[in-house]
Amino acid sequence: MQGYLSIVLHAHLPFVRHPEHEKFLEESWLFEAITETYLPLVQILEGWRRDQLAVRITLSLSPTLCAMLQDDLLRRRYEKHLDSLVELAEKEIHRTHWDRAFRDLAWMYHHKFSLARETWRHHDGNLVSAFKKFQDEGFIEIITTAATHGLLPLLAGHPPSVRAQILTARDHYRSCFGRDPKGIWLPECAYATGVEEFLQEADIRWFILDTHGILHAKPRPRYGTFAPIYAPNGVAAFGRDYDSSRQVWSKHEGYPGDVRYRDFYRDIGFDLDFDYVKPHLPSPDNRGFTGMKYYRITGGTGPKEIYQRDHALKAASGHAAHFIGERAAQIQKLDGLLDRPPIIVAPYDAELFGHWWYEGPEFLDSVARTVANDHKTIEMITPGEYLHRHPTNQIATPGASSWGEEGYWRVWLNESNEWIYPHLQIAQERMSGLAKKFPKADGLKARALKQAARELLLAQASDWPFILRAGTSPDYARRRVKDHLLRFIALHEQLTTTSVDEKWLAEIESRDNLFPDVDWTYWK
Repeated sequence: MQGYLSIVLHAHLPFVRHPEHEKFLEESWLFEAITETYLPLVQILEGWRRDQLAVRITLSLSPTLCAMLQDDLLRRRYEKHLDSLVELAEKEIHRTHWDRAFRDLAWMYHHKFSLARETWRHHDGNLVSAFKKFQDEGFIEIITTAATHGLLPLLAGHPPSVRAQILTARDHYRSCFGRDPKGIWLPECAYATGVEEFLQEADIRWFILDTHGILHAKPRPRYGTFAPIYAPNGVAAFGRDYDSSRQVWSKHEGYPGDVRYRDFYRDIGFDLDFDYVKPHLPSPDNRGFTGMKYYRITGGTGPKEIYQRDHALKAASGHAAHFIGERAAQIQKLDGLLDRPPIIVAPYDAELFGHWWYEGPEFLDSVARTVANDHKTIEMITPGEYLHRHPTNQIATPGASSWGEEGYWRVWLNESNEWIYPHLQIAQERMSGLAKKFPKADGLKARALKQAARELLLAQASDWPFILRAGTSPDYARRRVKDHLLRFIALHEQLTTTSVDEKWLAEIESRDNLFPDVDWTYWK
C-alpha cells in the first residue's frame, strides 16, 4: 500500500415539513433523495458487510436531514410515496406491454422500487438507525455539519451564532448516534479564521476544506492537499483533491455527463397524459418528476435515445476503473516525496450518487470493490482514521475559502439574497439578549426560548440564499426566511414585552419541531 483514498459523502437537505398540507411539493426533495440516494447507499453498505470488504467511507449526515428521517409524519408520507412508485411502475408495465424497450425499463423500475420498499421496511423505516449500525460495525464514519447548514463565515459577525450552529449540531449527533462527532463538514466547505475555535469547544478534531483553503494556508503547506494541516489550536483540516473532483464534477470532463447515462430531466411526469400521471406527481396540480425516466443523455441537440441499462452499468464500471487508475497514478508520482503515504480526499454531495447521477451508486460500489479486491496501491480510509495513524502534521492557518462559485461565498451573498443578512443580524443580537436575560427558565418561557432558537437556526440555513441565487424555487425560499424571522420576532416580543401565546406557540412547535432539546444559552 502506497497511499490512501478518502471518499466523503455529504448528505444534506433543508428542513422541509408541512403538516398543514396533505401533500407538499418541496417534501418530494426528501422522498426523491431517500429513494435514489440514501436507500441505494444502505444497499451498497449491506453488500460490503456481506462480503466483508476492507473499505471505509465517510458520511456526513446533516442534523436537518436526520431530523426529517426520524420524523414520524414524514416517514409515513414517504411510505405512501414508495407505494405510489410501485403502483406507477405496475401501470407502466401494462402500458408498455407491446414496446419491449420501454417495457424492460418499466420492469427495471418496478424491481428497484420494490427493492427500495423492502430495504425501507427491513430497517423499520429508520435510516438514521441503519447508518448508526454501519458506523458501529466499522464500515463508515459519520460526521456532522452545522445545525441547519448555516454558512459560518457569513455568521461570523455574530460569534454566538457560529457557536450555536456547531454545538447544537454536536448535541443532535449525540442523540442520533450515541457518541460525539469527531469530524465536521463545514457547510459549503466555507471557512473563515475563527471557526476552528468553536470546533475545538465541541471537541471536533477535523474538517474538510476546498483545495485553495489548504493551498493558501500560512505558512504554505509542504505537502499541499496530500496531507492535512493543523490549525494553530490543533484542529485538523483536510483539503479536497483537485483531480478526483474534476473527474466527477466537471461539466465537460465529469463522468456523469457520459451519453450512456440516464438523462435526469426527461421524466414521464412531463411526457405522458396528465390525468394518467397525476396521482403520482409531487404536486397534484402541476406536472413534475415521478422518478421514471426512459431516456439517456444522448448528447447533442437531436432527439433523445432510449436508456439502455446494461450499457450504462458498463460505463459506470469503466469509469470506476479509470478513477482508481488515476488515483494510483497520482500516488505513484508522489512516492518518496512525502514522509508518509499521501491521502487523496474526494468529497462529494451524497445526492450526486443516484439522484443526479443515476448510476452513481454502482460507480461507488465498483470503486470500493476494485480497491478491496484488486488493488495493492490504495487503501480506502476515513480522515479520522488517517489522523489516528499519522498524528504528526504541519501547523498552518487555513485560507478563507468555500467550494462555491469563485471559491468564496458569492453564491450566498449577492444581489438576489443580500436582503436576508441585516434581518439575521438583528435577530441574532436579540437571541443573545434573550439568552442573557433568561439564563434559566422553565415551563412556557423555556418552550418559547427553545422555539425562538429553532426559528433563528432555520432562518440561517444556507439553502435559502442558494435557492434564491439559483432561481429554482425562489418564492418558497423567500417565504421560508420571512416566516422564520417573523415567528422569531413575535416570540421575542412575547418574551420581553407581553406574554407567551401558548396556543400559537404549540402550533409552531408542531410545525418546526426539530431539535427538541436545543439549548438557547449557547447564544450568550
